[in-house]
Amino acid sequence: MASLDVKIPPLGESISTGILAKWHVADGATVKKDQPLFELETDKITSEGTAEVAGRISLKVAPGTEVKIGQVVATLETVDTGSAPAAPSVVEGTSAKVAAAAPSTSAPPASPAVRRIVEETGIDATTLAGSGKGGRLTKGDVLAAVEAAPKAAEKAAAPAAAPVAVPAAAPVVSAPAAPAGTRQTRRKLSPLRKRIAERLVQAQHEAAMLTTFNEVDMSAVMALRAKYQDDFVKKNGLKLGFMSFFTKAVVNALKEIPAINAQFAGDEIIQNHYFDIGVAVSTEKGLMVPVIRNADKLGMADIEKAIGDAAKRARDGKITLADLEGGVFTITNGGIFGSMLSTPILNAPQSAILGLHAITERPVAVNGQVVIRPMMYLALSYDHRLVDGREAVTFLVKVKQAIEDPARLLLAI
Repeated sequence: MASLDVKIPPLGESISTGILAKWHVADGATVKKDQPLFELETDKITSEGTAEVAGRISLKVAPGTEVKIGQVVATLETVDTGSAPAAPSVVEGTSAKVAAAAPSTSAPPASPAVRRIVEETGIDATTLAGSGKGGRLTKGDVLAAVEAAPKAAEKAAAPAAAPVAVPAAAPVVSAPAAPAGTRQTRRKLSPLRKRIAERLVQAQHEAAMLTTFNEVDMSAVMALRAKYQDDFVKKNGLKLGFMSFFTKAVVNALKEIPAINAQFAGDEIIQNHYFDIGVAVSTEKGLMVPVIRNADKLGMADIEKAIGDAAKRARDGKITLADLEGGVFTITNGGIFGSMLSTPILNAPQSAILGLHAITERPVAVNGQVVIRPMMYLALSYDHRLVDGREAVTFLVKVKQAIEDPARLLLAI
């Protein structure tokens, strides 16, 4: 057997440390190539480390430990596939269940600690394959079997449930359930949550932030989606959502009002001439903003696919630092959680952010008549040092016009 070090991989020049949040495998377990091994939290992203080769893993770092890039956190003993497989191990002890039906007697005896766990839990050790040296049964083998047993039994006993429709919304981030009778609990901020807090406060302290509002009638977009949704799904394999309309509307408005597509850099103003749009995604670890590159060159289907892929990778912990950098403008949608109105905070160093909200039917005046329409409030927060009120209001009106008359998106007017 050969031994291979498992190291914390490089994640970008600006990231030097992180927290090894959890192990996905037990000490002494046999893992497959490319199997997820651990979850790493940094101040910018949460990512997973995977096994480069198959083998038996030995953990060297406890969960919750701060680790450096390149640090060895485990070792993998690679399995020699050319040799004959080891015979199943047998745990020696006083338990009749352990000693009975032994498939082999050549495996080394288990340690006293392992024999004690077997006796206390009543697990049938003859059904377990030892992952220790020479096929020895380890503590990890037994504990893993004990943990898996009730889950398997519960799954086998549970009646088949009827399918439940789940809304396509981001997960709500909540605190762990507190023990009964506990008045307070404390937990340390994750690096990602700490960084989010720092950036939000920094944005409020460093920018002259102001928010302007408008409302948009969603009737035209909703009718368009209803009319062409089936054909869109049949052709592209995914649904047509609202976000692609707003992304296109934002790109058109940025072209009309270039001041929104600029940012401060010391005593200079950087004018951006590209349209990489960030879309805020809520994950269990906190808010992330993956960037949709060159949104001005993408069709509606391409935008929907890019947003869906980025959101999935963010929630699965597979997002990279490169996915989050370089955006010129951000769209955030609090409406999926039911928000009626909010003032979004800038995603520095960007100069503006658009907040979308819940669609609600409200009475509005149209051509002198009161009618019920599906309405949404829009909120544009912007850096007043760089963007004047006239430009901010005009930008928001351009977005409103494009959504209320989607033909403008095709004509880029």
